[in-house]
Amino acid sequence: MSLVMLGAGVLFGLVAVPAAQIAPSVQPRAEIAPKLTLAFTIRVEVGPPTELGQVPRGRRRIIPILGGTFDGPNIRGKVVPGGADWQIVRADGLAELDTRYLLQTDGGQLIYIQNAGIRHASPEVTKKLLAGEPVDPSQVYFKTIPTFETSAPELQWLTRSIFIGTGERNPTEVVIRVWKVD
Repeated sequence: MSLVMLGAGVLFGLVAVPAAQIAPSVQPRAEIAPKLTLAFTIRVEVGPPTELGQVPRGRRRIIPILGGTFDGPNIRGKVVPGGADWQIVRADGLAELDTRYLLQTDGGQLIYIQNAGIRHASPEVTKKLLAGEPVDPSQVYFKTIPTFETSAPELQWLTRSIFIGTGERNPTEVVIRVWKVD
């Protein structure tokens, strides 16, 4: 069977089919950027790092989580002591973050958070960060992807949405602003 184009249609065998029925036109849609809404801010108290040393992927550091607080428009509570940030600092200075800890709301509900991310800065700023010295947060790229687990029915919005975090590293505290992607 041969396929022949005829102006506004295509001829299949002996039947003409209008082009609009074959490939309906799709109007291009304007790109819509996602909206971010601040869900809460976490202030994590951290202890001195344990330096495991050089491993195949980089310099392994384990930073203990000692406690802290979190609060936002619809949620607040404390950071439960006992978690940690298992970091790899690569040769180029980029830190791969894998932070896992527990939050407890003022109402007693528990939330497990795993916060993966990256942090990097100029070599001079990175040296200060690794030495535990204060740095200007605007000189550091510090972004995370927090995910949550909870059995609390009223907190399922945490498990059914995507979040991103922006971070600041201070000598004894890490501040993470958690943004919900709408």
